[in-house]
Amino acid sequence: MQPKQAADDCEFLKSYIREVPDFPKPGILFYDITTLLKDRVGLAKLIDSLGQKFIGRRVDLVLGIEARGFIFGPALAYRLNAGFVPVRKPKKLPAETAKWTYDLEYGSDTLEVHKDAIQPGQSVIIVDDLLATGGTAKATTQLVESLGGKVASLAFIVELDFLKGRAKLAGYEVVSLLHYDK
Repeated sequence: MQPKQAADDCEFLKSYIREVPDFPKPGILFYDITTLLKDRVGLAKLIDSLGQKFIGRRVDLVLGIEARGFIFGPALAYRLNAGFVPVRKPKKLPAETAKWTYDLEYGSDTLEVHKDAIQPGQSVIIVDDLLATGGTAKATTQLVESLGGKVASLAFIVELDFLKGRAKLAGYEVVSLLHYDK
């Protein structure tokens, strides 16, 4: 994809995102992607734009982080002829799981994946809707690597640049379609 076309596509996608002030609490500007998802042209352009970043590369699996990664992950996996693996909150998967617990600002959280979902050496793309502080994405990379997978890239629809989440992912390729600096 040519740089001008990519920039045009990003502006097109941004035009579908609704900005909701003071949600979920006063002072927060929420970027609502549901307005993009409901538009068939917008959704197709989104998946095509994201998929274009990885066409021609070896991708065995796309991992979608609960919950919004479940929206984009299967579509991206289909586009890349790869498998899809859900990364879930605790006690949501029926078979034996691998777990990774990580710290939050106030407490901790845990992610799980089936132990047999990722084979050693498999090339994995991790996908989610938003890169904010980077904690959940970093924990997902550690979970993948604990099972022997290789993180080929992390892919996000929106990146909130001012929160500097990319810094937690140093050493990994990070692809974000849309950037916001406020």
